[in-house]
Amino acid sequence: MLFNDLRPSRPRLAALLMLGTALGGGSPALAQQPATPPVATFQESAPPVAAAPLPGSGVVRSIRVEGSQRLEPDTIRSYVELRAGQPYTRETLDEALRDLFETELFADVEIRDNLGDLTIVVTENPVINRVLLEGNSALDSEDITPEIRLAPRQIFTRSRARADVARILELYRRRGRFAATIEPQMVRLDQNRVDIVFVINEGPSSSVRQINVIGNEVFSDGDLRAEMATKQSRFFRFFSSSDTYDPDRLAFDQQRLRQFYLTEGYVDFRVVSAVAELTPDRRDFIITYVVEEGERYKFAEIELDSDLRDFQPQQFETMIPIQSGEWYNAQEIENTIDRLTETAGLLGYAFAEVRPEFTRNAEERTMSVRFRIEEAPRVYIERIDINGNTVTRDKVIRREFRVQEGDAFNTFLVRRSRDRIQSLGYFQDELEIEQQPGSGPDRVILVTNLEERATGQIQVSAGFSSLERFLVSLSVEQRNFLGRGQQLRAGFNYSSYSRSVELGFTEPYLFDRNIALGVDVFRRDYNSFNFLGDERNTTYQQVTTGFQVRAGVPLTEFTSLALRYGLSQDDVTLDENQFFFDTDGDGLAECDPILAGRYLCDALGQRITSSVGYSLVYNTLDNGFRPTRGLRAIFSQDIAGLGGETRYVRSRIDADRYWNLGSGFIFGLSAEAGYIWSFENREGFGVDDVRLTDRFFLGEPQIRGFDIRGVGPRVRRTPFIAGTNELNPDPSFVTDDALGGRAYYLGRAELEIPLGAGGRELGFRPSIFMDIGAVFGLADPALTSFDCVDANGNPAPGGETAPSCPEGFFPGPEVRPIRDADGNPQYIVPGEQGGDGLSPNPLNPDGTPRQLFAQTIPPFLEEFVGDTPAPRITIGAGVSWNSPFGPFRVDLAFPLLTQEGDDEKFFTFNVGTQF
Repeated sequence: MLFNDLRPSRPRLAALLMLGTALGGGSPALAQQPATPPVATFQESAPPVAAAPLPGSGVVRSIRVEGSQRLEPDTIRSYVELRAGQPYTRETLDEALRDLFETELFADVEIRDNLGDLTIVVTENPVINRVLLEGNSALDSEDITPEIRLAPRQIFTRSRARADVARILELYRRRGRFAATIEPQMVRLDQNRVDIVFVINEGPSSSVRQINVIGNEVFSDGDLRAEMATKQSRFFRFFSSSDTYDPDRLAFDQQRLRQFYLTEGYVDFRVVSAVAELTPDRRDFIITYVVEEGERYKFAEIELDSDLRDFQPQQFETMIPIQSGEWYNAQEIENTIDRLTETAGLLGYAFAEVRPEFTRNAEERTMSVRFRIEEAPRVYIERIDINGNTVTRDKVIRREFRVQEGDAFNTFLVRRSRDRIQSLGYFQDELEIEQQPGSGPDRVILVTNLEERATGQIQVSAGFSSLERFLVSLSVEQRNFLGRGQQLRAGFNYSSYSRSVELGFTEPYLFDRNIALGVDVFRRDYNSFNFLGDERNTTYQQVTTGFQVRAGVPLTEFTSLALRYGLSQDDVTLDENQFFFDTDGDGLAECDPILAGRYLCDALGQRITSSVGYSLVYNTLDNGFRPTRGLRAIFSQDIAGLGGETRYVRSRIDADRYWNLGSGFIFGLSAEAGYIWSFENREGFGVDDVRLTDRFFLGEPQIRGFDIRGVGPRVRRTPFIAGTNELNPDPSFVTDDALGGRAYYLGRAELEIPLGAGGRELGFRPSIFMDIGAVFGLADPALTSFDCVDANGNPAPGGETAPSCPEGFFPGPEVRPIRDADGNPQYIVPGEQGGDGLSPNPLNPDGTPRQLFAQTIPPFLEEFVGDTPAPRITIGAGVSWNSPFGPFRVDLAFPLLTQEGDDEKFFTFNVGTQF
């Protein structure tokens, strides 16, 4: 394809610049080479030897230059070996032309000879104005542009254009697009400037249609495919790029196959050939491996030798897990080398080398291994270099190091330093502290190369359920305020059940000492409610206002003590229009146990809670935000009663353990439990000594698959069908109120599942989980019951109450007379024109009885359910996504084991953004 030229071509061009793309043949290629990739080529005429007939020889009298614009004539003359006064021939003129073309500065060159007066006529290559890309969608322009060497204000050359086309094609080939073509075009502008446009036809993605293995007898094709990074194209791999062809991945898969066989004892295994064939339609590849498995070997004698002064072999032989007679396993060899190297580092030998020496017995098919630790000097830390921290101050990082300059090298302390820096959450996930040789053989330099990440976070969370409908919260947090490592946060929450505002500040190193100090100020408005049909019914409101002061000090490297003091005021109220009733007509309405429930009436009032608490923390996690290994255990107690009206001791224990299973799988176990003892002696039948607002509650988000406060003791109200002993079967008419409990336990098992390169690039992290838990231990509350009556309203002779009504009797409604200011019941006085009045007189003037003006409450059955330590179990799956909008989490949970009264919830999600 010719470069497009917007101006007429010159009639005489020594060379015509042509760019094009040519596709190679479709024959199969061996040893990881597929069909020849398309390569852009220039088709150009050979440089002319002269524009006019030249004499066979002569003497140069003068050399003139014509046509130059940017280059000085002397500069152009310096590119050739012709000089005035020197003889010349046709061959020397040809050489001069070649020299000028090789500079790649000219589009056309000719030499004119007038009896020794030579004229060099040049057409300079244009200057690039812009370099543009068209047609690319699978690859962003930001990914392609760094591979292009042509740039604005540079002189255009054919070789650079060809090289740029080849590099762009290589990018597409790495993405599995072997049918991609690139057509470079030139748009001429004034002043000998041009725009270069690479027109890209990406073509379809080339997938791996099939993977064949020939020569395997011990392991099936499926077993071997499972070990490969390259996968066969299937519909469910739409989030993965593992099924696209990549020659580098093909080479990697050969290493994976060899490692797999070496871990199974086949020391002679080899890949004879790996062939990638492009299908005739150039859309897919078929990969075929030819392998030789060889014989299987066992370990024979295992020995350990050491040239280190402090490393006696007999003391460390137990660190070698390999036993004679076991099948040979190359991975165990690597693990042993790592253990021995790490142990040598603990003794201060940073550069100790462990070399395995193998002795093979082919007849008995055994392998003896001698681990030899070569002599090395004890190493001291010369310097600690920190690079890449543009926001975070040096001292914030250095105070996390467990070693200092001049200390003896220790691999454990260096690794611990890395974990502590990683747990700050300010830097990249896979942070490493490199060990570089110092100024002498006994000196080492620790180099920490950092990539800072966003430490501010704006979190927006949302959820939906059949009970709570919609909820949303907003929080702003900066974990590295001004680069000092301080934490500043503000949170606002609004939902169908709560509203809250919280402010907090934490200084992790008070006065540059390892003492953390923080303060929180908060106001929380909580509305407890239930639903009657589709109508939300608020039960009680709790408003909590207060503050907390926190302090923390380390006890050991892995153990710390946290202290706190909190002061808060709780105000629990009920809707007076709905749950209060003036029983004696004095104008002072009181909480009605039938309307609200005795358990809610007992919780009303204001009280102040003054409490102190502590937490003992043991933490060996490698990362505080996204751990992959380690243990965290916390025991905490809060004691209320230093002033105020509330007196209790609340104890909790919490433990989390993580294992890195390899290949990206992370398994985590969590367990926690708690109990609260009350020092109060609250009087009244069915009144628990622990107040409603101080109890433990369980549900989402602690245990997925249940709603907020959806697990544990609750009072359920089911209405009777009027005039019968039967309960209304419609669940939309059933209400329940969570009461919480004195004790709870909660467990969780979760497995994070790795995705392919495509999924990782998109930031997806799926997981499967199982949650188990319960809350219980509450005194049975006093429940409301309705008297049994007959059709005329007469009570049952035995005084029975629902639901144990005898035949002919059913639960009667509760009738509440409305009284006047003197406490007298009010009766309805019929008006002459439809306007009724009220009177304390029960009789009309004619002696007929008047209708009582009263509030009638239909009968219902009140039950206490859910107070059991029996476990609730849910399973589910979720996925976290680092989306362009911020972290996003979706969970689907399905209850396997529930108890009577539990409220289920199947779907939750939340989304946030970082800054």
